[in-house]
Amino acid sequence: LDAIRGKDVQTALGILAYNPRYASSLVEKLLKSAIANAENNNGMNVENLYIEECFANKGPTMKRIKPRAQGRAYRIEKRMSHITVILNER
Repeated sequence: LDAIRGKDVQTALGILAYNPRYASSLVEKLLKSAIANAENNNGMNVENLYIEECFANKGPTMKRIKPRAQGRAYRIEKRMSHITVILNER
């Protein structure tokens, strides 16, 4: 998210397409959805869009139990996050 903050959407899509991290594919999908929403719901021009804000907040945590030696149980926390992308026109 730090790599695309403040960039225009075409540049951001290029950065995300060639980034090897797994999360970049998820952020790319989210950005394409945000572009489509800005164009169809708010009537914004796609060429003038840029990423005003993008951040990830803490989401819900699924708590699971993993059996361990001698009858003990360890807690496994499967964490999630909420990713937010805010677009604006120049």
